[in-house]
Amino acid sequence: MGEMQKTKKHSMMLDNRSRLSLTGVEDVNGFNDETVSMKTVCGTLIIKGEGLHIDKLNLETGDVSVDGKINAMQYLSTGEQRSKLSRLFK
Repeated sequence: MGEMQKTKKHSMMLDNRSRLSLTGVEDVNGFNDETVSMKTVCGTLIIKGEGLHIDKLNLETGDVSVDGKINAMQYLSTGEQRSKLSRLFK
């Protein structure tokens, strides 16, 4: 099973800053209309924007689609996860 995790790939496609399609998503940590936080095979990804909505979510295949105005995307290193996430969702 550990080998299966290594073969999963993470990709993203952003269409006109309004639709983001992702693969390689392991979990969604939290979301609201301004921030989406998810765990990917490449680390924690924070998406910021306006009117964000998770349109498609399939954690078995790792596919996620986010709609709304996307302003920023950032990967967090392991040490930053707790402090930044705690500030985002207060």
